[in-house]
Formats: sequence, structure tokens, C-alpha cells
Amino acid sequence: MSTLVLVPGFWLDASSWDEVSAPLRAAGHEVVPLTLPGLESLHADRSGIGLAEHVAAVVAEIDRHDDLVVLVGHSGGGTVIHGAVDQRPDRVARAVYVDSAPLPAGQPTNPHLPAERGEIGLPPWDVFSDDGSKDLDGLTPELLDAFRARAVPHPERAARDGLVLSDERRYDVPVTLISSTFTLAEIEQYRDAGESYFAELALLEYLTIVELPTGHWPQLSRPADLAAAIVAAL
Repeated sequence: MSTLVLVPGFWLDASSWDEVSAPLRAAGHEVVPLTLPGLESLHADRSGIGLAEHVAAVVAEIDRHDDLVVLVGHSGGGTVIHGAVDQRPDRVARAVYVDSAPLPAGQPTNPHLPAERGEIGLPPWDVFSDDGSKDLDGLTPELLDAFRARAVPHPERAARDGLVLSDERRYDVPVTLISSTFTLAEIEQYRDAGESYFAELALLEYLTIVELPTGHWPQLSRPADLAAAIVAAL
């Protein structure tokens, strides 16, 4: 049995993992879905919350457990878990990146999303469907409506801050990348070309890439398949 700490991406809280958590628990694992600071509610205080505070929340959860943990990060949550792996490389059995990747030092998660009053609201859906993007694949109108109803603004600084990394032992932690919007061939091409988003992949000691074709939110569009992929990664 493994202890799985699930970290959501932008605009989502712990409940976004509900349909993934159930089959993971049924497989015998302890599952701890997190709500990151500032994402507790529409009215939460997001002032003063940056990427460091999000990483610290995951590190605190790691420290609550006596045994090694598995970190699972979706989208922007992938940046957060990579920062936590860097701070606790000897406490993480595996890091699983769900349609995300371990970003290099100094790179922000997403500096381009528009912000207002220190927070980034969920943009209109057409932002995610420009230029043939696959982000919304698999999301029915009902799922889109449910997503928007539950969405919470993301702290601006958490999206803009550069990732702080300092311990190269992070490269020794096994990584599984579950990719929904990039194929294996595309990821390998970008990695080999030195694309910054995938630059850390070339330095990892143990890397497995799994394709799970759907949109950017497989925990909503293919939750059972995502849970099965996570179990297989263990």
C-alpha cells in the first residue's frame, strides 16, 4: 500500500480528485487529496500566497507521514510537487505528473494568464480551444458547467513565481508522466530539442511516460482510467 498525496492544478480544490480517489482507495492505497492555500473558497484570502506557500503545504503533508509518499500533481500542481520533491527527495517514493512536467529552476508555472486584484479567475473556455488545443477534449457540456461552478480563482503570485530548486537528488526520485495532450513522440522531440518545459526530463534517472489521450483534465474526463494509470505507475 502506498500513501498518495494528490495536488490539483489551477482553479481546483481537493474535491476535483473525488472520482480518482475512490478507485485508488479500492486498490488499497491511502489517498490524501489536498486543497492548496488560497483555493479553499471563492472568498478565501489569496493575498500573500505564492508558489513557495503552495510547495510548503505539500512539504508539510509529506512530513505528516512516517513512510515514503507518492506525490501526484496535475497541471500547475506538477510545479508544486516538483518543488516539494526538491525539498524532500529522500521522502518521496515516486512523483506522478498528470498532463504536466517537472519545470526547471526559475521557471513560473504560467505567467501569461490575466489576473485581477491579485488572483486569476477561470478564463472563458475559448481560451483553451484556440489554435487546435486539445485541452477541452473529453469534457461534455455538463462537465464544463460543473467545472466552472466549482472553480476558485488562483493566487496570482503562485502562477507568476519562479520555481526554486536546489537539491539535485530530485533527479533520483522515480517519475511517471501521464500525458493527455502530448504524445510520447512529441514529448521526446521537445525534450531532445531542449524545450524548457521538458528540460528536467533529460536529467531524471528513472522516467516512465504514459499516454492517456483526452483533454487537459483527465481527472474529470477519464477518472477511472487515470486512477488505473496511477496504480500501474506504483
